[in-house]
Amino acid sequence: MLYEIVGIVRTGPKGAPNLAEVKEIVMATGQLILGQGGVVRSMANWGVFSLPRVVSHNQARHHNGHYFVLRFDSSSRVQDAVRSHLALDPRVIRSTSVKLGDGKLETLSKYGKIEWE
Repeated sequence: MLYEIVGIVRTGPKGAPNLAEVKEIVMATGQLILGQGGVVRSMANWGVFSLPRVVSHNQARHHNGHYFVLRFDSSSRVQDAVRSHLALDPRVIRSTSVKLGDGKLETLSKYGKIEWE
């Protein structure tokens, strides 16, 4: 199945982007997917944006977050492992995953480049 994860990583002091943390989180997540037989299809860095509302996470209040998107093929077991991996990482404020398509090749081909809309 094709899955897409949107994650929000904490920003540095005064809302400055912390690109090194984002790269480290995405690389660790990609290695987890590849290590369990999945395939990473694409990654996108959306940058720093204001959160829709103030989020309290790990005894800190966050007003901004660094967004990233990761699209990958894997089994549901691997997808659950990725979700729990991101949930346990204290640098990740929020993450959500979505199953794309119905698993048939002709419907999966319509999902192109990840864009911010």
